[in-house]
Amino acid sequence: MPVDVLLLVLLGAIFHASWNALVKSGTEKALDATLVAAGAAACSIPFLPFLPLPGAVALPFLFVSAVLQFAYFRLVAAAYTVGDIGLVYPIMRGVAPLIVAASSNLFLGEALSTASIAGIAVISAGILTLAFEARHGGRNAILLALANAVVIAGYTFVDGVGARLSTSAISYTLWMSLLPPLLLFSWALYQRGWERVSTHVRRHWWRGLAGGAGSILSYGLALWAMTKAPVAVVAALRETSILFAIVISVLILKEKASLWRYIAGATIASGVLIMRLG
Repeated sequence: MPVDVLLLVLLGAIFHASWNALVKSGTEKALDATLVAAGAAACSIPFLPFLPLPGAVALPFLFVSAVLQFAYFRLVAAAYTVGDIGLVYPIMRGVAPLIVAASSNLFLGEALSTASIAGIAVISAGILTLAFEARHGGRNAILLALANAVVIAGYTFVDGVGARLSTSAISYTLWMSLLPPLLLFSWALYQRGWERVSTHVRRHWWRGLAGGAGSILSYGLALWAMTKAPVAVVAALRETSILFAIVISVLILKEKASLWRYIAGATIASGVLIMRLG
């Protein structure tokens, strides 16, 4: 993998960890997740007039992705509501690249090098190690995290192919961001009513805008990287967001990090090095 691609994927991982921290820290996680999706759309709209349309061949992928992204944001909020982030996040983000790596040859015909496979395995092992430090969360949290890992793997494949078929990976990313918030807000209004949703938007719009910017930048960089490197490799490398989440939790949120976190961080860093050398 070229150095510039690797560095941009790592930058995207930092953005991803940051917007997840915003959702986790909120009191209304479902509405905050909806705001993040809306913020991503708001950040995308100003650029759309200057970009080509994704192309008719990419439209089916955009619509399928919208449904999967809707499920993703809903499951993120649900999992963070019932489980500890030390349990939920590693499972969500750790199992997904395993699914992608195991099935990328079947669905995409991508043959991975030995170093890439080893790097994916090491990164995933480091991510899953963080589950050992969990102090809270039970069966429901684990099931929700596993379900979301399947969804993440699903939209990784859909968008990886869609971005390649599109006239522009950036255009595909920005147009894709418009559809999920429509579904999410429709569901929120149905469940909670206009007054509750509008009040939350007025008070916390900034969380959505900041988180949305981080979300769209993170995923946009990943989709661009998927046009330059194998999807499975990029998908695994994105999961170093957990390493940056550890840094955020310790340095910014002043949380105590267990020994498992440091072991996981060293393991993830080793996986990145293996992939780079491959």
